[in-house]
Formats: sequence, structure tokens, C-alpha cells
Amino acid sequence: MSVLFVTGTGTEIGKTVTTAAIAAAALARGRSVAVLKPAQTGVTAHETGDAAEVERLAGPVTTLELARFPDPLAPATAALRAGLPPVLPQDIAEAAAKLDASHDLVLVEGAGGLLVRFDADGHTLADAARLAKAPVLVVAQAGLGTLNATALTALALRSYGLDFPGVVIGSWPAAPDLAARCNLTDLPDAAGAPLLGLIPEHSGALAPDAFRAAAPGWLAPALDGSDAFRIPS
Repeated sequence: MSVLFVTGTGTEIGKTVTTAAIAAAALARGRSVAVLKPAQTGVTAHETGDAAEVERLAGPVTTLELARFPDPLAPATAALRAGLPPVLPQDIAEAAAKLDASHDLVLVEGAGGLLVRFDADGHTLADAARLAKAPVLVVAQAGLGTLNATALTALALRSYGLDFPGVVIGSWPAAPDLAARCNLTDLPDAAGAPLLGLIPEHSGALAPDAFRAAAPGWLAPALDGSDAFRIPS
């Protein structure tokens, strides 16, 4: 997969750190990586956005934002409040294709969940992925409630006819509770797709060198991770 969309079952669940881990693992294998953030919301022009955070953690990646809106809202609403044009699915697909022409891997990080609206017509990240003919990776929570949210996201992906390679848990706790431990078995069944990674909680707080060294071990080989990757029993 040369273009991979990264979405989540919600917001603040580890999409950016997961994107950084995938980028770091690909870089460790000698691949060139670009990170596309179609709509960055909730930051001003002078603040650090998600794409820059991926670069800080992962290393030398090409980054591109298509739009930035200051309010921490869904992209369609944030664009409207800012009096700025929204990001359209074709904008995202075209930008991904251009980056794909000069990179081994292009990671497209969405905003919030899969069906968050990007414009007044209700277009979503799924529409952009369909135009780009790209697979969509889902980042999910570890604990109680994640099975339903992941199953619904998987159902939506398949309704769009999108390839769904698997799920990554975006913040795996150091001391997982019963629900989190059971979800290691139940999430693949709920998603109908494999579990491809466990990103330890607070990984984004690691020093960049430590993050880059550890990242391949958090991911399955399908995401350029380590051949020794195993789901805890």
C-alpha cells in the first residue's frame, strides 16, 4: 500500500502518534514517507499541528496541510466559522496522488472519526479514500466501548467499498483492565480485520530517538513493523 488513510473511532485516541509510529517504522526500513493532514483544526497559524508532530517523532518525512482552521471542531463547521473554503474529497485525493508519485508511503491522517463532515454537502474522509482508491486503517481505544465503535466504523468502511487492512490500538495501557485484555481477542472479531498494532500509552512523550527505536516493535509487519510483533496473551 503506497497510500494509507488513517482514521479513528473517535477523537483523541492516538491517531497522530499511530501515524508517527507507522512513519518511523517505514523510515527504519529505508522507505521515503509523506504525511498529509487534509484539515487541521483547533490550532492557530503559529501553533504546531499534527503533521509537524509526526515529523518531530518519526524523523525526516514530507508534511503537507491542505487547510488549517482555528476552532477545535469538525472540519466543515470549523471552515464555516472561519469564513474559509472547506477541504473537498478531490482535494485530498489529488494531494495524496501527487505525494505518492515521489514517496514510497503516503499517510493521510483524518480528523476525528471516519464520518466527520469535511464540507456542507456531508463529504467525509471515506469519500476521499474512495476517490484515492486507498485502504483505511482504523485507530481504536483499548477499553470498554471500543467493540461497538470499531464495528460501526468497519461497517461504514465496507459500505463505501473501502479496503480495511486492520486496527491499531492507539493507547495501550501499562496496566490493562479486564475489558482491555479481552478486547485483544474480541476486537478482530468485531472489526472483521486483524489487530495490527499496540501503541503504548504516553508514547508521544518519549524522546524522538527513543520513539523511533521502539516504534517498529509496536506494529505488525503489514505496517512495516517487527517480525517479532506479538499480541499479548
